[in-house]
Amino acid sequence: MLARIFRPSKTAMQSGKGKTTEWVLQFEPTDARRPDPLMGWTQTGDTEGQVQLSFETKEEAVRYADQHGIAFQLIDPKPAKRIIKAYADNFAFSHKVPWTH
Repeated sequence: MLARIFRPSKTAMQSGKGKTTEWVLQFEPTDARRPDPLMGWTQTGDTEGQVQLSFETKEEAVRYADQHGIAFQLIDPKPAKRIIKAYADNFAFSHKVPWTH
């Protein structure tokens, strides 16, 4: 029973950062998914794959895993690359590619 402790990344659907400050403990799948013969949906007998626990800090998640004897892999988030630009930079004379129609 191996678990991952990570901080989820920002969703691509919105520009907000909701639910990216909490830490998540999620179990790795132990059983392969297979298609259902009738409907074609994927199914598995692994019920731990449905469990996802949220914690406010990384230390709380690690402490929970240690107390319950859960082997875990800690994945630290990568810092976001931010390129700060202004809209006017698109039309600047020093722009690498000249602006044309």
